[in-house]
Order: sequence, then C-alpha cells, then structure tokens
Amino acid sequence: MKVNEGAFDRGLRVVAGLVLIGLAVTGTVGAWGYIGAIPLVTGAVGMCPIYSLLGISTCPAPRA
Repeated sequence: MKVNEGAFDRGLRVVAGLVLIGLAVTGTVGAWGYIGAIPLVTGAVGMCPIYSLLGISTCPAPRA
C-alpha cells in the first residue's frame, strides 16, 4: 500500500470522520453517521482506495 494522501488531506479526513461518528453517537444524524469510520480509517492509514483507482495523489512530490 502506497501512501497517497498528504498531511492536510489526512487531517481533514480524520476530523470529518470523528465529527460524523460523534454526531451519530449523540443521535443528531442517525445511524448513517457511522459511515464516518471510512474517512477516519483512510486518514489514519494514509491510503485511499478511490484515489488509487483514479490515479490521484495529494502527497507532495518526493524530494531528490
């Protein structure tokens, strides 16, 4: 698995995932809020399968 998410992208995913899960736990958005586990995991791991399929990477270019 190659990392394909930059630091900002990863942080944004983790925060969004935690917010969605928090809203689901409090009953604000309903059970669908637990889908926040997906961005939480992809942000923590640094690899997004959809980015891989589309050939997208938000990682900065490697320095020589």
